[in-house]
Amino acid sequence: MFITTEELSSAIYAYQLEQITEGNADIPSMAIGAAIEEMKSYLEPNSQTHYRDGRKRYDISAIFNAEEEARNPLILELCKSMAVYYICRLANVDIIHEQVKQRYDRAIDWLEKVSATGKYAGQTPISANLPVLESDPESDTSLPFRAGSREKFNHEY
Repeated sequence: MFITTEELSSAIYAYQLEQITEGNADIPSMAIGAAIEEMKSYLEPNSQTHYRDGRKRYDISAIFNAEEEARNPLILELCKSMAVYYICRLANVDIIHEQVKQRYDRAIDWLEKVSATGKYAGQTPISANLPVLESDPESDTSLPFRAGSREKFNHEY
């Protein structure tokens, strides 16, 4: 897995995690899985036409299959913050929810900047230091831009 439960210790204390989950190891695993899936949804282009405008298409499998030191540190920490947010919805055990929510919001804000979605829609996306998919110019049917005009309109009197 991209993140282990033990690695969440940089985002939440072990005793807090233990008290919130009541020792259930499935809860952190599910939260980590949800955080990874949410992050993937921001980094993967979807079928909308504005994604064919020349933006980088990140190699999602390379990003999330990386191990140990090969993992991107920013993606790792943002994903941990998102997982802790999902865990902390269960209870308040010596945790200030505002801080957890702020970290989650920061992670989502960064993902929106990278994908140019949400409040950053239409803006130039920021460049993330992530593996990119190689594009094949022979099979890539998308054009970098589109030009044209409307049909001529004539008034008939």
